[in-house]
Amino acid sequence: MVQFRLVSLVEESRMPSPMLRSHVLGAWHTADDDGKAVHDAVTGEEIARVSSSGVDFAAALDYGRRTGGPALRELTFHQRAALLKALGLHIREQRERLYAVSARTGATLGDSKFDVDGGMGVLLSYASKAKRELPNDTVYVDGPVEPLGKGGTFLGQHVCVSLRGVAVQINAFNFPVWGPLEKFAPAFLAGVPTIVKPATPTAFLTAELIEVIVESGILPAGALQFVAGGLGDTFDHLTGQDLVSFTGSASTAQLLRTHSALVRNAVRFNAEADSLNLSALGPDAVPGTPEFDLFVKALVAEMTVKAGQKCTAIRRAFVPSGLVEAVVEAATARLAKTVVGNPAAEGVRMGALASLDQRDEVRRSVGALTGAGRIVYGDPEKVDVLDADPQRGAFLSPILLVGDPDRAEPHEVEAFGPVATVMAYDTTDQLVEYAARGQGSLAGSVVTADTAFARDVVLGVAPWHGRLLILNDRDAKESTGHGSPLPMLVHGGPGRAGGGEEMGGIRGVLHHMQRTAVQADPDTLAAVTGRWVAGAQRHVDDVHPFRKNLAQLRPGDTVVAGPRRVTQEDVEHFAEFTGDTFYAHMDAEAAAANPLFGERVAHGYLVVSLAAGLFVDPDPGPVLANFGVDSLRFLSPVKFGDELTVTLTCKQITPRESADYGEVRWDADVTRQDGESVAKYDVLTLVAKPAG
Repeated sequence: MVQFRLVSLVEESRMPSPMLRSHVLGAWHTADDDGKAVHDAVTGEEIARVSSSGVDFAAALDYGRRTGGPALRELTFHQRAALLKALGLHIREQRERLYAVSARTGATLGDSKFDVDGGMGVLLSYASKAKRELPNDTVYVDGPVEPLGKGGTFLGQHVCVSLRGVAVQINAFNFPVWGPLEKFAPAFLAGVPTIVKPATPTAFLTAELIEVIVESGILPAGALQFVAGGLGDTFDHLTGQDLVSFTGSASTAQLLRTHSALVRNAVRFNAEADSLNLSALGPDAVPGTPEFDLFVKALVAEMTVKAGQKCTAIRRAFVPSGLVEAVVEAATARLAKTVVGNPAAEGVRMGALASLDQRDEVRRSVGALTGAGRIVYGDPEKVDVLDADPQRGAFLSPILLVGDPDRAEPHEVEAFGPVATVMAYDTTDQLVEYAARGQGSLAGSVVTADTAFARDVVLGVAPWHGRLLILNDRDAKESTGHGSPLPMLVHGGPGRAGGGEEMGGIRGVLHHMQRTAVQADPDTLAAVTGRWVAGAQRHVDDVHPFRKNLAQLRPGDTVVAGPRRVTQEDVEHFAEFTGDTFYAHMDAEAAAANPLFGERVAHGYLVVSLAAGLFVDPDPGPVLANFGVDSLRFLSPVKFGDELTVTLTCKQITPRESADYGEVRWDADVTRQDGESVAKYDVLTLVAKPAG
């Protein structure tokens, strides 16, 4: 058996590497040419070949538009969110499988978790946000109704609907799992299908991810397609309904965004590009303070996690002039403990770069940086490696430089690897000036306990940054760190960083939708948006709306209740019972001197309480609970003797997919005897679905 296995291994070594398959038009596709070789970043072994030869890109786009798009648009935001959650949980079950493949990209287990767990975390986070912030509908209403006439019969409303195209994503090599998923999640929620194109050096890991997704059977047909290799003539077939999302170099982004079809059809193009991110140490953070230690720890971590191959990694470390030597000494001491080598070996803290080509590129960049500084730790040409061949694997020592901030190179050359440059500053204004020379960054951090310094730096550098972290001893335990993108926050940056925004919570979803201003009468606007608006017809019948379950209730269902006279005794009892004895309610002389009232008035919360007493049906029924009030405004004072009437109208119905109840938003308008509104607000209730 041993001899047979050895023979088999020899035979396997002579066999060609497997061709990564694309998944297009609902089926797996294998290219018919030799493709391009991709290698294990640790051993240098050829592990696969990549080619998209034979893929009909026009047909793939058409398949996404005609099959994936309609299937997604039939689902509500909440239904899409449920599928995202299911997919995230499925990937979690398969993560060990992905970790194993990720190791061949040069990633340590920690690096792999950063990528794989981060990717599935994006899916779960977006699923949760969608259920909280988006309606259980296919239309998103953006902002309040805009009155366009004095009589209330002509209104305007912005609505967002799914684009009828395909989101084409082009990813970088450094995050082969997280990169595709963070672009996919908001597009999917928006109802737009996606085509994924990974970078060649790590395409084998993205291919494994796609296999996991396809095997799950969770997504509708056409919702996600995958191209292993180049995109061919894809851009020639893009329309104004399609989108492109790119992560990579600024030069490639510029080339892509100026493609004739993109320009001609105004195709939405989002880029995340080169970024010389900074971290600034505050003057207060001297050696011995928690902030000094946090700065050094973060600097070294950003150099070594993913071997520095992160678009958000710290490239420029700005330090007060008097602290440069102390920072260098502390950072080099930590770097000296960083073991470089095979990620599978015990004790390895930093793996390999993604490829030998990438290592050569980083070496060239370090050569350019040394023209404006000196290396204080590491050697770009050699490194001690544990359990691996440093020549066959793409290994590189962490490189720390001390640079001249007045030279151009530190602000223009990005070494996309375990490389950072420490530079001195003297004043806050000087720090801001140096930050701006980076011409736009994805992320920056300021490590300080001085809130005044933090404010000055944040407001000074914000125009050049997409995200800023203020790190100190108070938030360090909960902080996700300098370079960790979060689904609920903008990921992107101005200028050199690409000028786009990926994710950013619901903003990322709306990027994939068309915002349209609809001008109409109230009834038509209510029909278009699926929610009642002021001026639209109300429906009053013999059945109290609170007696209707979620299936029976309709926007516009209304109850009118009252009047209820407000007395001095009511006000004084409410004041005594609640302890709210504000002078406008209890002191006649002081109230008379108040220019807003002129006499004693009722508490606003008394008005709201009396209104609830008028419209509530007290018996058990479909209404399960009141869970809040939104947009409460007291519009006119209520005086002793005023009579109140409340009109409560069903405004919006949002069923919950995974519960036996839904949310109902009611418009409440409290008026007095002269018809003037004294209070307006939205009442939020939970209403049961039909039994069974």
